[in-house]
Amino acid sequence: MDYSFVYLILLLPLFSFVVLGLAGMKMSHKVAGLIGTTSLALVTVLSYVTAFSYFFGDRCADGAYPTIVPFNFTWLPLGQLHFDLGFMIDPISAMMLVVISTVSLMVHIYSFGYMHGEHGFQRYYAFLSLFTMSMLGLVVATNIFQMYLFWELVGVSSYLLIGFYYPLKPAIAASKKAFIVTRFADLFFLIGILFYSFYVGTFNYDLAADHDLVLKLHGAAFVLPTALFLMFIGGAGKSAMFPLHIWLPDAMEGPTPVSALIHAATMVVAGVYQVASLFPIWVTYAPEALHYVAYIAAFTAFYAAAVACCQRDIKRGLAFSTISQIAYMLVALGVCTAIDNHGGGLGYMAGMFHLFTHAMFKALLFLCSGAIIVIIGSNFKEYMGGLHKYMPITNVCFLIGCLAIAGIPPFAGFFSKDEIITACFQFSPFMGYFMTLVAGMTAFYMFRLYYVIFWGQSYYELDPEHRRKPQEVPFVMWGPLVFLAIISCVAGLIPFGHFVSATGQSYDIHINAQVATTSIVVAIIGIALATYMYAPKKTPLADTLAKRMPVLHKAALNRFYIDDAWQFFTHKIVFGLFSKPIAWFDRRVIDGTMNFMAWGTQEAGESIRPWQSGDVRQYAVWFITGSVAISLILLCL
Repeated sequence: MDYSFVYLILLLPLFSFVVLGLAGMKMSHKVAGLIGTTSLALVTVLSYVTAFSYFFGDRCADGAYPTIVPFNFTWLPLGQLHFDLGFMIDPISAMMLVVISTVSLMVHIYSFGYMHGEHGFQRYYAFLSLFTMSMLGLVVATNIFQMYLFWELVGVSSYLLIGFYYPLKPAIAASKKAFIVTRFADLFFLIGILFYSFYVGTFNYDLAADHDLVLKLHGAAFVLPTALFLMFIGGAGKSAMFPLHIWLPDAMEGPTPVSALIHAATMVVAGVYQVASLFPIWVTYAPEALHYVAYIAAFTAFYAAAVACCQRDIKRGLAFSTISQIAYMLVALGVCTAIDNHGGGLGYMAGMFHLFTHAMFKALLFLCSGAIIVIIGSNFKEYMGGLHKYMPITNVCFLIGCLAIAGIPPFAGFFSKDEIITACFQFSPFMGYFMTLVAGMTAFYMFRLYYVIFWGQSYYELDPEHRRKPQEVPFVMWGPLVFLAIISCVAGLIPFGHFVSATGQSYDIHINAQVATTSIVVAIIGIALATYMYAPKKTPLADTLAKRMPVLHKAALNRFYIDDAWQFFTHKIVFGLFSKPIAWFDRRVIDGTMNFMAWGTQEAGESIRPWQSGDVRQYAVWFITGSVAISLILLCL
């Protein structure tokens, strides 16, 4: 297969960004949207052709998929090290091309309805193109340096889109918060890259074929765990792992389609992709550090699920759901103990499978929430309720998303989550039961959200004379919902292990009956509890629990005060104990010294200014006086 066309996958969205960014304001909304959407449609077709050709093409002699590099060139040579830019196709990058292009195309189409009439419509589509191009460039990178380059572009794109409504102060604050937190984490990523490249001598992460590099890796084995974990901190920032998760809930200030793109297919999955792309090095040279990734992610999954159980803002509830599900993927990678699919490598396939299925049903859930917000005009559950009668399509699609994320068969989430829990049990029984508990919490908080929105007390019916009657969104919005809902129903039936596995060889997924039964029972218990507490129009039990445990409820509602802890740390400790003294030293000592030197020079100039008065008689007096003084000095000598 000739892959010479793949450069268009990056070039088309870049072209769309440049055209819309420079000339978009001279176009109508419809033309600008069509340019962005058509560009993404072509990218989607090319991505599907690339993935299909790759997965159904020739394999290596051992049955593994090859790594194909259609093009790669040296951008900046620096002695032994050189910065390369290229396009690499392997199983996970081919899978990510499908995920990113599919979700992004649905977001582009959906945004025609959601962003209709918005000021800055053309700018919005330009930023969407940049965001998509950045993530596509990240997943096809041939080396860590190229990954980091597009990694930063992803951060810039998210900053622009989260702050799209820049006249609003919360949007400005959220975009700055996301940018600063992720830049702080990315500093560790950069330091890790520097450690890695210095001791290994390359930026490549496909090292198996180079014997000399393998020898170097053994020589640098003592520093690799540190380098990899530093890089993971950058990934933890992007993927919102505890305690660097604080930017993600506030990112909901951006347009809801952007939230769908960030949470499903771009920014937050970048950390998962980073660990997966370096997985052979992690397992071989830093297995203990990889297990620490699992522990951090497991705690994050539980923490985010606990917070999601009490959120009033439906988008922030889904945001914490994303944090929990991304943590699930990192747990799956972290519990791996070997490359072998059957002997400790199951988590790799399971994590990538969940990334694939989660992208579809989480995009579905966010776009459903956007449809609700457009009709209701609010993010808060108090203004919803009873919408199943007025928004039947959105109701069914949201329900499918909830069933998928809860792990109910035959929906997509069941198959991927079951494999993750199986991998956790292989690692340790405690980890298996702990992640099963988190799965039950997921089912509870998602159906709590579903019942409150669609079956609770109708806000409209409380005062129908003064409130707008809800209605279904137009086809341009519900069409993508139905498409993603269908995928969420059938994606779990894909033999994913045949395409993506730790070794690159075909792997048959085997449902563990005991694990599957346990997880289904736990999910049903979570759904039943949510049904009992929130399905009625009035929720006396939930209200009673909130009153009887006010401290716990308030803590969960306020994210267990982690944001406040960061505020205290940054403002009182960093700013108060470090920044202010440094600022004082800069103003008083550094600036004071420079100002004193300037003042001294000016005063000296003022003192000798009379010497240059232009009066010839005064010059003659000074000349005679100087001559006499020099003569006396010479006579004395």
